Amino acid sequence: MASVSYHISSLLEKMTSTDKDFRFMATNDLMMELQKDSIKLDEDSEKKVVKMLLKLLEDKNGEVQNLAVKCLGPLVGKVKEYQVETIVDTLCTNMLSDKEQLRDISSIGLKTVISELPPASTGSNMTANVCKKITAQLTGAIGKQEDVSVQLEALDILSDMLSRLGGTLYSFHSSILSCLLPQLTSPRLAVRKRAIIALGHLVLTCSGNIFSELTEHLLAELKRNESTSTTRTYIQCVAGISRQAGHRIGEHLEKIIPLIVQYCNVEDDELREYCFQAFESFVRRCPKEIDPHIPNVMGLCLKYITFDPNYNYDNEEEEEEEMMETENGEDEEQESDDEYSDDDDISWKVRRSAAKCLEAIVSSRHDLLQDFYKTLSPVLISRFKEREENVKADIFSAYISLLKQTLPIQSWLHASDASGKDEVPLTMLQNQVPNIVKALHKQLKEKSIKSRQGCFSLLTELANVLPGCLADHIPALIPGIVFSLADKSSSSNMRIDTLSFLHVLLCNHQPEVFHPHIKSLLPPVVTCIADPFYKITSEALLVTQQLVKVLRPLDKPCPFDAKPYVKDLFTATLKRLKAADIDQEVKERAISCMGQIIYNLGDHLSADLQPTLKIFLERLKNEITRLTTVKALTLIASSPLKIDLRPILGEGFPILASFLRKNQRALKLSTLTALDILVKNYSDSLKPAMIESVLMELPALITENDMHVSQVAIVFLTTLAKVYPSCISKISGSILAETFQLVHSPLLQGGALNAIVDFFQALVLTRTATMGHSELMKQLTAPVYSSGSAGASLTLHKQAYYSVAKCVAALSSACPKEAPATVNQFIQDVKNPKSSSAVKVLAFLSLAEMGRTTNLSAQRELKTVILEAFTSPSEEVKSAASYALGNVSVGNLKEYLPFMLKEIGSQPKRQYLLLHSLKEVISSSPADGLKPYVEDIWALLFKHCSPHARSTVVTAVKFTIADQPQPIDALLKGCIGDFLKTLQDPDLNVRRVALAMFNSAAHNKPSLIRDLLSTVLPSLYNETKVRRELIREVEMGPFKHTVDDGLDVRKAAFECMYTLLESCLDRLDIYEYLNHVEDGLKDHYDIRMLTFIMLARLSTLCPSAVLQRLERLIEPLRATCSTKVKAGSVKQEFEKQDELKRSAMRAVAALLTIPEVEKSPAMAEFSSQIRSNPEMASLFESIQKDSASLPASESMDMS
Repeated sequence: MASVSYHISSLLEKMTSTDKDFRFMATNDLMMELQKDSIKLDEDSEKKVVKMLLKLLEDKNGEVQNLAVKCLGPLVGKVKEYQVETIVDTLCTNMLSDKEQLRDISSIGLKTVISELPPASTGSNMTANVCKKITAQLTGAIGKQEDVSVQLEALDILSDMLSRLGGTLYSFHSSILSCLLPQLTSPRLAVRKRAIIALGHLVLTCSGNIFSELTEHLLAELKRNESTSTTRTYIQCVAGISRQAGHRIGEHLEKIIPLIVQYCNVEDDELREYCFQAFESFVRRCPKEIDPHIPNVMGLCLKYITFDPNYNYDNEEEEEEEMMETENGEDEEQESDDEYSDDDDISWKVRRSAAKCLEAIVSSRHDLLQDFYKTLSPVLISRFKEREENVKADIFSAYISLLKQTLPIQSWLHASDASGKDEVPLTMLQNQVPNIVKALHKQLKEKSIKSRQGCFSLLTELANVLPGCLADHIPALIPGIVFSLADKSSSSNMRIDTLSFLHVLLCNHQPEVFHPHIKSLLPPVVTCIADPFYKITSEALLVTQQLVKVLRPLDKPCPFDAKPYVKDLFTATLKRLKAADIDQEVKERAISCMGQIIYNLGDHLSADLQPTLKIFLERLKNEITRLTTVKALTLIASSPLKIDLRPILGEGFPILASFLRKNQRALKLSTLTALDILVKNYSDSLKPAMIESVLMELPALITENDMHVSQVAIVFLTTLAKVYPSCISKISGSILAETFQLVHSPLLQGGALNAIVDFFQALVLTRTATMGHSELMKQLTAPVYSSGSAGASLTLHKQAYYSVAKCVAALSSACPKEAPATVNQFIQDVKNPKSSSAVKVLAFLSLAEMGRTTNLSAQRELKTVILEAFTSPSEEVKSAASYALGNVSVGNLKEYLPFMLKEIGSQPKRQYLLLHSLKEVISSSPADGLKPYVEDIWALLFKHCSPHARSTVVTAVKFTIADQPQPIDALLKGCIGDFLKTLQDPDLNVRRVALAMFNSAAHNKPSLIRDLLSTVLPSLYNETKVRRELIREVEMGPFKHTVDDGLDVRKAAFECMYTLLESCLDRLDIYEYLNHVEDGLKDHYDIRMLTFIMLARLSTLCPSAVLQRLERLIEPLRATCSTKVKAGSVKQEFEKQDELKRSAMRAVAALLTIPEVEKSPAMAEFSSQIRSNPEMASLFESIQKDSASLPASESMDMS
């Protein structure tokens, strides 16, 4: 401690030196000391340091002053409160000094101090006291209007303080307001501007009364309209407030909008510009309240976007042709224009603000798309000829917004056959494409780079939205593309944009449309491959790869001769492929591009082919390029041109085999795919030794830890067994052992199971000695047979029995001679009283799988054996027997189905098991086979119907909704409304099932329910409420436990709400929707998990609405993040809370991505709380790491 104060006093001494360098170094050292966390100052040192630094602020040397100001920041946290007040007092006094330099440095000082004050949430009073001191002084300084620069600085500091610590200044809000309002009429525009900024920060935290006072004042002044100049300022102020606190100004819009509309008609361009800026902020910030005014605002925008009183566009079309002839056309014009200079013309500002306002409307009102294409699109297209570059950029940007809005609805477009085809926005857009191209294609050759880039981004978006729409216009676009690629004056970004447009164009159109233009397109692209700037090269290689597919499409006969172009393409790409010292991305794209060239044009390369393949071998040995090379080799090996790969296989195969050991999953998967293709297409060139090198690596890949890798590995083995049967004897025991291990795993299903089934069939057919039918059967069923006596229960997981049964059936179908014996064996197993239940279950399931495909009627005993098993004491055996009866019937409907229907009618005890069998029959039989029995089945089912019928019917309807168009859709659309009425059913279960059906419709075919939402939503929202009457207490020994019977229904309702976000967002009143999300955030664990995910999704889909409700949404998140689990709770409780907190943090992270969210005081306080709490901070960091490594959209899978 003593040494610190000694060190500091020696620094202070040096600060009084006459030599400015000494003073500078000492201040610098002090700065270093203050930044250490460990430093503690005693009272005396504090006083001295503060006094010294304040003195140095008036130092003659500017550099010393600057350093002294920087020291104030760290000092604030190290000294006592009264010292901070001393600093602030001095700085405020200096602000009013006559010396300009001192004023400047003091205002920087105040800003530094304010930014370092601890936020109010830390609970220290210092911030509040210091702020009060500063505020009183600042409002005084702003009120005195002698010196503008003092006013400006004071306003700036006040804004800073309000934005960071607005809530702390609560008691001053009204005095701040009365100090700021007069500044809006200040003679200096800069003062007005800063006053508006300060008001914007004030409205974030002020009370309702002060906000109303402010809006009343603005409205009164707007009505008074004293002078155009002040009216402009007031409109700017309204727009500023709406940008900062749109959620509060909403209720006053009814009064504000008519006034602003009226001012749009005043002949004053700046005033109009501000009016449109205000409209834009209303559209973005108060979407709900502005809704009734949208048509009016849009009308004004469309009128003023063409507002160019000083320029005559009329005879443009005819003139353009002549202008091309006479280059000096421009000079003639300028002479006649003496009396009016273009610098006075600010009508462009009006056009620009109108375009921005239109963009806001387009991007926020998806539901008006068809109107936009009717009214707005033609006007925007007609304005592509705009002469002001900045305005043109905004017009392009508005049109691109319109195109982006048209994209996402394609998923249900195809499904909604009911809405009239012509009305669909895509068709309307299609009809406008010729006009768009006509308006743009000449501009592609203009000098201005900015407008060319605008044209290309618009055309790129167009080609993405409507693939193929530019096919007829390629001749008009090619000259522009070539011009931008070859133009020496083009910037590198210009070329990159042109290339990426060309790439989209080539991907989205048929190859034939480009063939006439290859001659002019290819040379500039090849030149770009050789460009020194790596980004251009990389983009050009991507285009070349696509061009190669266009030159010679291999999937259809093509008359176009690609031969003359091969050499140029090949040489340019080869040069990049050989280079070792280039950018990683260029290396990878050169490999892919060369792969494509060999795939499509390999037969034209003659002598060049082998050396190129040798380079691939080199790239395969390099860790950085190996993955890309494996993919390129896979492509080449699958080429229909049968490229000769023999020279590199000998060396390449062992390298590929070694990749299967590597830890990189993507590399393993790609390598397995490559090996699979090589074995299929090049089996005659492979030596047994090569294949053995691969086989050694496979056992490690077949494991339940990674089902996908296992599946691909087994598919490869199957290919080997089919193509190269001789090598199968080499398949080591360990590969088979691992495969059997997988069959007996509870995780095996779907693709991996089918792969294993195919593999076993292929194995048996190789007729290899140790892998015949009987050996494989033994190993498959061994774990079941070895499980012991008749009393033992199942040893393996239930899923494993189904897997084994499927494999058994596959082996029998591959060896039909063996099948009868196998069936007999199983029947004996079932009859044998000593068999364990595991053996019986396996026997029945295997009989089921075999019976489904083959007719087992030869087995006389089968029927009686199965029916006897219905009385077995073991539940598993009963259910396996009913499964067997159903599936055996499928193989022989004529005999079994009538028998089954008779039994169902006559045997009430066995009814349940028999109905299960019937369900298997119905789900597995071909429709025409069932036809004769349908009437009987319906009659039987209706006879045995129970009160659950309603819910079953609704579930049945749910299964008729599929995501592909179906003939039943038209019928469904007519009656789904009646089925949805079950949402009001008195029975809980029926309501839950109805919600599941609604969810399925919203997910797979939104067109069915879009028009019913207005009637269905109230019932849906009704189900999200907690019902007290459904919560009951259950006594479990000494404990009481509450059970909520309504939870499942609420969960289903929230799942529906989530699905509607994806498919019917434009039909929802998002504010009503948010009310229910808000309730869900305080509900049961499961519901909170759901609503957190919804909140994250909402912050990307409708950020402005979420911003308006932020205060109310943050509270429950904060509560979740700061709950503590009671000590002594069970482990599950801790895990549950942990998962809940993670999910809440994900929602917080999503909220933080909303633009301008940091302006909300509630959010700012919450995020500082997160940062200051180590547990929350580390959780937040890990969430951010996760989200960085995930693909962009993380959404809930509801299918």
